Amino acid sequence: MSKLETCDLRLYYGDLEALQGISMHVEERRITALIGPSGCGKSTFLRCFNRMNDTIPGARVAGQALLDGQDIYAPDVDVVELRRRIGMVFQRPNPFPQSIYDNVAFGPRVLGLVRAAPPWNRRRWHGMRERAGLDEIVEQSLRAAALWEEVKHKLRSAALDLSAGEQQRLCIARVLAVKPEVILMDEPCSALDPAATLRIEDLMRELQEQYTIVIVTHNMQQAARVSDYTGFFWLGRLVEYDQTAKIFTRPAQELTEDYVTGRMG
Repeated sequence: MSKLETCDLRLYYGDLEALQGISMHVEERRITALIGPSGCGKSTFLRCFNRMNDTIPGARVAGQALLDGQDIYAPDVDVVELRRRIGMVFQRPNPFPQSIYDNVAFGPRVLGLVRAAPPWNRRRWHGMRERAGLDEIVEQSLRAAALWEEVKHKLRSAALDLSAGEQQRLCIARVLAVKPEVILMDEPCSALDPAATLRIEDLMRELQEQYTIVIVTHNMQQAARVSDYTGFFWLGRLVEYDQTAKIFTRPAQELTEDYVTGRMG
């Protein structure tokens, strides 16, 4: 079943057509990798799903991008709610300059995901109820991001004191805290060492039991290891999209074969 889908999706930066009629589907609770050389449109395509390109002056979209069959570019779409449902992890870890706890609690606080006590209760009880709810969300999110055991005794410590790999898992926990359905990852391991990269890859495989994941990566081995489906982009076009095993062993397009074997790119 498709969680995300695009139909003749085109994106323009002014007069430049950066994406040229992309039509593909992303299966629910599967990992989809997007590969291709730098500047081929992978990250631009990824950002279409949570409308991050809206923030770029002159950017405009034609065609459709669908979440559960609903056009996410329809005029009545709540972009804040869309970005809750479709979270994003960026290339470099970007924790807020706050504590570990406050990083994870930030989204639930802003979105009001912690249910308050009834209004007839005392203000003190209201605060206790909200804090208990936040504590639970923070712990669950850190556990889901495989970080709880490492930080449970220092939740009030600065997030920026964590290692790069821990910071990236904290950013994943921050996304999980707002209960998304889809997680977009834009080269999430490019700034990490091999050990931290393997931790993130293991985490992705665990998370796909509950979430749909789309990852941009330049690492062919990583795409082959973690993904179920792979899309190969070239100069703003989707050249080929299929099951990962087929893309890497018997691709239908010669250009795909040249790229995954290292003869081009």
